[in-house]
This record gives sequence, C-alpha cells and structure tokens, in this order.
Amino acid sequence: MNALIILAIFGVLMMFSGLLLKQKSLIRLLAIAGLFISLLANILETRGIHFFSIHTEGMLNFDRFALFFNSILLGCTFIFFLLTAKEIEKVGKNYADYFALIFFIHCGIVLASSFSSLLILFLGIEIISIPLYILTGSDKRNLKSNEASLKYFLLGAFSTGLMLMGITLIYGEAGTFVVNNLHSVDKAPGVLLIAGIMLLLFSMSFKVSAAPFHFWTPDVYDGAPTVFTSFMATIVKAAGFIAFIRLFYYGFGNITGEWQFIIAIITALTLFIGNITAIFQQSVKRMLAYSSIAQAGFMMMALLAMNNTSTEGILLYITAYSLSTIGLFAILVKMKDYTFDGFNGFAKHQPLLAGAAVIFLLSLAGIPLTAGFISKFYMLKAVVQTGQFLWLVILAVLMAAVSVYYYFRVIQAMYFKEGAAPTLEISNSFKWTISIVAVFIILAGIFPQLIFHWFYF
Repeated sequence: MNALIILAIFGVLMMFSGLLLKQKSLIRLLAIAGLFISLLANILETRGIHFFSIHTEGMLNFDRFALFFNSILLGCTFIFFLLTAKEIEKVGKNYADYFALIFFIHCGIVLASSFSSLLILFLGIEIISIPLYILTGSDKRNLKSNEASLKYFLLGAFSTGLMLMGITLIYGEAGTFVVNNLHSVDKAPGVLLIAGIMLLLFSMSFKVSAAPFHFWTPDVYDGAPTVFTSFMATIVKAAGFIAFIRLFYYGFGNITGEWQFIIAIITALTLFIGNITAIFQQSVKRMLAYSSIAQAGFMMMALLAMNNTSTEGILLYITAYSLSTIGLFAILVKMKDYTFDGFNGFAKHQPLLAGAAVIFLLSLAGIPLTAGFISKFYMLKAVVQTGQFLWLVILAVLMAAVSVYYYFRVIQAMYFKEGAAPTLEISNSFKWTISIVAVFIILAGIFPQLIFHWFYF
C-alpha cells in the first residue's frame, strides 16, 4: 500500500509540475526523486513498516512476492529514468505529463501484482493500458506513432472485452469475484468456468504478447517513441506476466488439467514465432520487438510449471530481461540509424558502450556467466520438475540457440565492420550508470543469491 499511495501522489504532482516548474531539469529530478521514494517505501513495507493503513475488504493482498516484485520493477524503472529521462524530453512538449503517465502506470502495476479480486485485476490492467495508448502516440509528428497508438487502442479494447466477458462467465459459475474461491475441488469445473478461463487466457496472452496473440507487438513497438518502447517491452510486459501467473496460480491452480496443455502450446508458438521472425528483421529496434516475443515464451514457462523453482526463476528472469533490454534501448535511443548497419564500427568509436551492449546481448541470448543464462536455466528446470512437457524444454533450448544468431549480428556489426563515427551525446553519468547495470548483469549471473537474498530475507 505504501508504494500505491505514494505513486498516485507523485503522479498528480507531476501533472502540475509542468505548470509550476519551467526548467525541465527540475521536472526530471522530481520524477527521479518520486520514484526513489516510492521504491524506498515499498522496501520498507516488505520489512513490515506501513505508512498507510487502509482496509481493502480483502480485494488486495500485499504478500511478500508481490512486494518484492514491485521493488524489482520500481528499481528497473529507476534505472530507466537515470538512463533515458533526458531523452523523453525530445518526444514532445508535454514533458511532465509523460512522467505522470508512467507513475499512474505503476499504480496499475501495483494493483495487478497484488489483486485478490477479479475486479481489481481488471482495474489494474486498464490503469496500465490506457496511459500506454497515450504514450505510444505521444510523438504526434510521426505518422507511425499515431498509427501504432490507434492499432494498440483498438486491439487493446478488444482484449479488454474478452477479459470482461471471461470475468462475467466465471462470476456466473462461481458467484464471487474473489480469486481464491473461484473453484471448489469438490466438484468438476462447469462449462461457464472453462469458457471464462479460456477468455481470460486469451486476453492475458494478448497483454503479454504471447503467440498467436502477438500480432500487434512489432508494429506498436516499432511505431512508438523508442524511449517508451523500452518501458513497454520490459516493465509493462513483466507486470502482465505477474498478473497472469497470480490469476492462474490462485484462481485455477487446482484444475491445471483444464488449461495447462493450452499454455504449453502457446509457449511453444511464442518461442518459435518470436525467434524465427526476429532473424529476418533489418532494424535493431524491430528485432528487439520480435525478441521480446521470444523472451515472453520463456516467461510463460513459469505459468506452466507453477512451482518454487519457477517462482524464483520468474523474479530473476524479469530482472535480467528488463535491465538488459533497458540498457540496449538506452544506447539505441541515442542513435539516429536503427538498422544493423548503424552499429558498424561502433566498438571503435564507443568502446565502453559497445562492451556494455555486448553484455546485454549475451544476457538476452542466454550465454553463461550472465543473468540471462541462469534465469533461462531456472525456467527450463521448473518445467522439467513437472515431469511433463520435455518436448517443450527441447524446443526452448533449440530456439535459444537460434536467438544467438540475431543477437550476434549486432555484435558482429560493432566489432567486425567499419563505419562512420556516430554523433552521440553521452554524459559521464550515463556511462557510469550503464556500466553499473552491465556489471550487475554479470554478478547476478554468477551469484543469483544477490536477488534471492532480498526475497527470502
């Protein structure tokens, strides 16, 4: 509750800061300070220190997993602000409003990660989605941004309709919105419940860009301002997954036979389509969009397994994936040419940034000694422990090998091709921040206890 209230307060403050603060540097500092305070408040709540006492009638449950997940996402967003907050200034005139929308999105994330009622799940997903439609179309001078926003809005509205219909059918069967009471083990699930589960499954698959509900992702990610694509592909995607896992773990965990195989098929399709289509992309930005679909396939394994290993694995995966992708986009957003050729000779002119980019790419590819490798290992191990779906584990390993090809295309361009020196505005603080993130990716890969210690402490 600490983070939810403070995030909402700072969201309102950011709205008015555009009128009260004339210097954009002050607006930026206020946003960074607000996020840091929210992160600190959430960590304190994890330690049992509560600033606000509000009775939610059992509709919210701020358990340890939800609080720790919120800390991860707030921490990743803090890094996102440090690396790219200045780039948001170039998107449009409404600088403060963009930060306000991000704070409100985080309010939705807190709801989506802590819900105990289907009503709160719906509110959380919508509070996340509606500001995103605005951020996607925030570059009004760019027709691709306007098109992406319209496409995202229309398809998102359709997805919302599926979710509402699913909730309605489940309520008709269970007579309650409380997630823990949706199904009694004493009786077989009814037709309405099964239909509702399927609709919720399809709707949530859309939100996390799992195949075959991924078709909106490449165009929306490519059309949105690059700095917001970074946020959408990491923080927002991770929030969707936690809501997805929480819904099926608490709501339908005792009837896995009704939906588990469908999840396995969706996971397989996501891995295959995401990786194969990423191979043929000529834009690094669009390649990362398809790669985010492939990464969603690995995260779906946590939903499929639902055991202690998957719980640890999804937290580690979200951390590794989010930081690596945010770091890559932070470098990409400073470049004018987003094609692979735009990275030609990059290592010669910007050796520090190229080295950091290599670490991020290796982590996304799942190369040993990176956080991406150990997180993929946890996902595969979690599925193996179920004693089923060995074919999916084999497919995932093969697709991870395929991903090495398109990630290494960027490394090849940076180190083995010649190119003109790009004109980049790189501050010392940016170099320090991105170096620290890269070092953390390596340390988390070697010592994953760095993350788990905070969860269990």
